[in-house]
Amino acid sequence: MEEHQGLKKTPLYHVHIATGAKIVEFGGWAMPVQYSGIIDEHKAVRSKAGLFDVSHMGELRLQGPEALKAVQLLITNDASRMQTGQIIYSPMCLDSGGVVDDLLVYRLGSEDFLLVVNASNTEKDLEWIRQHCPEDVTITDQSSSTAQLAIQGPLAGEILQRLTGVDLASIKYYRFAFGQVSGVECLISRTGYTGEDGFELYFDAKYAADLWHKIMAAGLPVGLVPIGLGARDTLRFEAGLPLYGQELSEKITPLEAGLGRFVKLPKEDFIGRQALLAQEAHGIPRKLVGLEMIDRGIPRGGYPVIAQGQEIGVVTSGTFAPWVGKNLAMALIRYGAEGDLEVSIRGRGYRCQIIPLPFYKR
Repeated sequence: MEEHQGLKKTPLYHVHIATGAKIVEFGGWAMPVQYSGIIDEHKAVRSKAGLFDVSHMGELRLQGPEALKAVQLLITNDASRMQTGQIIYSPMCLDSGGVVDDLLVYRLGSEDFLLVVNASNTEKDLEWIRQHCPEDVTITDQSSSTAQLAIQGPLAGEILQRLTGVDLASIKYYRFAFGQVSGVECLISRTGYTGEDGFELYFDAKYAADLWHKIMAAGLPVGLVPIGLGARDTLRFEAGLPLYGQELSEKITPLEAGLGRFVKLPKEDFIGRQALLAQEAHGIPRKLVGLEMIDRGIPRGGYPVIAQGQEIGVVTSGTFAPWVGKNLAMALIRYGAEGDLEVSIRGRGYRCQIIPLPFYKR
């Protein structure tokens, strides 16, 4: 009998099982959390390269004469200046300014956009988009028919170049091209969630196992390893990248999360604009900061942050950062809070200090 009954599975589920991955439940999906170990996998991506199965992500396509108008209404960033072949990152907000999801927008054509959304939010996002799109925008959920692989790290381009005739060096950061990788038609995107250079490939799900094995074979001689969700999280954390449900939620605005550069308030009306304008005018009440532990202790999401005996915020993500070699946290704290801070770990205060984000830059 198959394990992990009742959970969604990517087309690579059986490959992960065969590779000896430890499988966990993540947002309703059975996903590999680690293969060789989180710290080893993390360091492999920073020093060589790693291959990630991110086929659980959602792909929603908006097409038609009103597609740009719909995208502009939905997102806080400005899609109007996007060229075909370009990608932007953006929060998508509620009227309250809280975040429905954060996503990538791909401009496939003048009236054709691909929105890549978080796996656990795909159904919620699809419903939200349907509610707010004009009737003549065609919305297609391509999630189940699309596989997504990410190859990340300093050797990612060199490995992938062995399998494609597309000149990968000509694809700039946050741009994409179409082409074959090992005979499979792909959207080849210079993006990632690790703080490293690399590529994300979108293609027909039926080729997932074949392409995974071919990329692994091409990269094995130079140290390519498969990477699970555990290292994916520690990598994005070191790079100061937000995770929906932790640094972002329906109760946290993009301005509070330090994502103001992705909120184009002068843009004509978008959902949440009035609330975000008001928040900026009256003072943003909270801010996302980086924390480094002074005392020995690992801060975890949900732990209170204390100043002068008062709770002034909460840790959103925290862990031992494998490449940086420190116990670190991102925390949402009261704006203007300063002085000696502590993280409350099991009821006891552990000293920490505010440090700049991101914790790691390549």
